[in-house]
Order: sequence, then structure tokens, then C-alpha cells
Amino acid sequence: MSIRHHLSDALLIAYAAGNLPEAFGLVVATHVSMCDDCRAQLATFEAVGGAVLDGDAAVAMTDGALDAVMARLGAPEIIAPPSPQEDFPAALRGYLGGGLAAVKWRNLGMGVRQAILPTSKGAMARLLYIPAGQAVPDHGHRGTELTLVLQGAFRDAVDRFGPGDLEIATEELQHTPVAEAGEACICLAATDAPLRFNAFIPRLLQPLFRI
Repeated sequence: MSIRHHLSDALLIAYAAGNLPEAFGLVVATHVSMCDDCRAQLATFEAVGGAVLDGDAAVAMTDGALDAVMARLGAPEIIAPPSPQEDFPAALRGYLGGGLAAVKWRNLGMGVRQAILPTSKGAMARLLYIPAGQAVPDHGHRGTELTLVLQGAFRDAVDRFGPGDLEIATEELQHTPVAEAGEACICLAATDAPLRFNAFIPRLLQPLFRI
């Protein structure tokens, strides 16, 4: 897999520090599982963070603190090896209960589908299915949108994005992503604010589809 578009250092540092909303953290974890370069960079940031903690003075724990933490964690989960049809990275399969066949899609029109994933407040995560050759309505952003390609590819005003590539869209970006011909494009996307559609119909349906 040839990945050309990577996570920023700022996102990797925030992830290593545990400062990202869950939806953004899911995108980062999924990309890191697909990208050797970002996985190595994340390990570097985590090592630096560990060294900083090692330099701090030790703090005594209360009696029974370890037992209390272990009790809250519960029994260890036994994870079965993935079957061949589980074609999504492990970090994402946990939110779906399986692979592609487990996704509960909702039609958005023109063949485009989405599946909103259960994450905590602060940002939303969703899977997007874009048929080959189909465009997503032209839109801008009121915040940040992370879009990770899992299958197929799309093009927009920025570049081409294939499997493993991540597009980081901010308020400055206005684009019309178009799935390449030949294969449907499936993406994992996370947003921390509603999109800004230009056409009337997408704006009208936006509250219904929670985009």
C-alpha cells in the first residue's frame, strides 16, 4: 500500500497525549494501523511523552488503587482472529461488530450511503460509501474534517486520495470529492462541526442526515 497523505504532527501529538475527541482518535488509530511511517512517528512522540513523565517526581498511590482500577476494567476480552471477510482495520471493526458486511448503511441519495458510528461528544465519525464515478455535493467546513480512504479512491481540488491516505480539511477548504471510476470509495470521516453545503437540497437535508 502506497500512502502519500499522512497525519500531521499536531494530530499525532494530541493522540499520544489523549487529547483528541473519540471520533478523531478513531480515524488516527485506523490510519496508524495502515501506515508504517505514522506508526513510527507516533511511537517517537509516545517515547518523548514517557521520558517527560519519567522526569516527574513520583506520587504515592493510595492503598487498593491498583485493585480498584483492575475491578473497573473487568475481565479481559478474548479477541478472535479476524476472518477473511473482516476487511477493515481492527480499530474500526470494534465499532462495527465485524467487517464490511456488518455495516448498517443509510442512503443519502445518488447511491451515496453513510453509517454513523457510536462515539462520544465533541466530534462525529461515520463511514461513507461513494459509488464509482459519483461526486459528494460541493461543500466547505465549519471546523475540521478528517477523511481516511479505506477502499477505492477519490479526487478533489487538493489531490488524489487512495487507500490509507488521509485528507485533513479545515475551514479554508471548499471541495467536491469524486470517487474514481472502477470501484466504489469507502471512507472513514470525522467532523467536529457541520459541513457547509452550497446547494439548497443538501442544506435542506443536512439536519436529517446529521452531516
